[in-house]
Amino acid sequence: MKSKSAEKVKLKSFDDLFGTDTLVGAGETVASVPLCQLHTFKDHPFRVLDDEKMQETVESVRKYGVLIPGIVRPHSESGYEVVAGHRRWRACELAGLEEMPVIIRDMDDDTAVVIMVDSVRP
Repeated sequence: MKSKSAEKVKLKSFDDLFGTDTLVGAGETVASVPLCQLHTFKDHPFRVLDDEKMQETVESVRKYGVLIPGIVRPHSESGYEVVAGHRRWRACELAGLEEMPVIIRDMDDDTAVVIMVDSVRP
């Protein structure tokens, strides 16, 4: 005989529990930002290629969305500067998305460079 107690359990979504603009840590916020508000990190040394690996990323973004938010900081003029997540940003563009989830974090240039370099996959 089946138990009906499980039918009484009501689960809340992640957004219901934590909100869509979740405070991640001191000075950090998770948000979905329009792609047109994103700017390349100045002197970004890594190239984003539209190769076979990028097409795999595009298909993944189409199917599952962006699973790991990019990391950005406020841009001096407007919008946000992408510190980590340039490939995800490009995949979002190629997939036809209008927004990308990001962690917005205030940081100085030195911290941004360390995060940018540390976030690159070998």
